[in-house]
Amino acid sequence: MSIFRTVMGSDFDRLHPRLQRRFSVGLESGEACLGRGVMEEIWHGPPWVRPFLALGGTRNILAPRRGRHVPFVIENVPYLDSFGRETVTFVRTFSFPGRAHRFDAQMVLSPGGDSIVDFLGSHQHLISELEFGVDERGGLVIRSGEHRVHEGLLNVRVPQFMGGDATVRESYDDDAACFRIDVRVVNRRFGPLFGYHGTFWADYAPVAEIGVRPGLRPVREVALA
Repeated sequence: MSIFRTVMGSDFDRLHPRLQRRFSVGLESGEACLGRGVMEEIWHGPPWVRPFLALGGTRNILAPRRGRHVPFVIENVPYLDSFGRETVTFVRTFSFPGRAHRFDAQMVLSPGGDSIVDFLGSHQHLISELEFGVDERGGLVIRSGEHRVHEGLLNVRVPQFMGGDATVRESYDDDAACFRIDVRVVNRRFGPLFGYHGTFWADYAPVAEIGVRPGLRPVREVALA
C-alpha cells in the first residue's frame, strides 16, 4: 500500500483512476512515475516576495523566476531514506531559458502514520504536514499545515504572518488525455505569493530497473521528533 493510500483511506478510491495509479507509486508497487509537460505560467506575488524566492532557489525551494510555457519534469521515485522511512520524491525541474531550476520535495509518513510530512529543498530546511482530500470530480487536493524551519540546532515553527498556505490541485483531463496541476501559495495577511499551473503526461517504470538517479535524493535528511 502506498503512503498516499495509507493516509487517505477510503477517499483514495474516489480519485480518478489515473490519479489512483499515479499516487500508488511506492516500494510495494515497485514503480516510479516520470511526468513531462509544460507550465502555462509560473507566477510571483508582490515585488518584495522575489528576494525570498531567490534565496529559496539556492536550496531548491520554490522557483526564483517567473515564466510562461515553461517545460518541466516531475520525478516521483520511492526509496528508503537514511532513517529507514519510505520516501517518495517530488522533484520538479523547470527548464527556464538559459538555466533550469529545481523545486525539491520528499514525502514520508508521519511517525503516527496518519498524515504525510513534506520535506522541502535540497537540505530539507522547510517541513510541512500535508492534508489530502478529493474534490467532486475525483481530483486530488493537498493543503499544507504548519511549517517548521530546520537548520542546525534551530527547529522552529514559522509564524502564520510570515508563512504561506499551499494548495495543490491535481486532476486528470479525459478530453485532453493529460494531468492538470495548479499550485498556489498564499499568505493569510498579504495574499498570493507564488504559484504555477500547467499540464503533463506520465510514464511509469520499475524502480528496480531505473534505480534512484544520482542527485535525486536530498543532500541532507532530517529526522522527525
